[in-house]
Amino acid sequence: MLSKGSPKAAAPFMSACIIVTQLVIAVTAAWVGKRAAAKGRKPLLLLGFGVLPIRGVLYTLTHAAGALIAIQTLDGVANAIFGIVSILVVKDRTQGTGRFNIAAGSLPTMVGIGAAASTTIGAVLIQHLGYRVSFLGLAGIALLAFALLWFAIPETLSDPAASSTSGPQIKSRTEKEAFAR
Repeated sequence: MLSKGSPKAAAPFMSACIIVTQLVIAVTAAWVGKRAAAKGRKPLLLLGFGVLPIRGVLYTLTHAAGALIAIQTLDGVANAIFGIVSILVVKDRTQGTGRFNIAAGSLPTMVGIGAAASTTIGAVLIQHLGYRVSFLGLAGIALLAFALLWFAIPETLSDPAASSTSGPQIKSRTEKEAFAR
């Protein structure tokens, strides 16, 4: 969008967007992990899904490179949360089933399908209706995902207090005896 009239501006702009996102992920990752263990997964997922529609709307309000790069911080927040919390949710849901690897492997597959669908839908909207409608349409889809998470998806962390203690969580007498050996 910004480099439409100047193709040479595309590479530095895209590089800045990627770098900002990665920096935010690196700076917030430890906090996200600790928070997910202490307070649960759902509040963080709601935050991650909540910033996506906001980001989509903010993109429609400016064409200034600096502002657009700053908006990318929201992408970094969402990606840090999704990268850490989603695998914790998989762990919570598959614990004791022996299906962690298949579920964890399915996760990036679904993310890839979602990214491809998002790019495709966004491109079709841009071609027919323009950038603003595309960003607002994708923000609307993100808002639907937020609502689905809010109303239909339960918290997966069974006991936030137990999770914040250090060391392995031992649940049964048999596990205690095995751990003691």
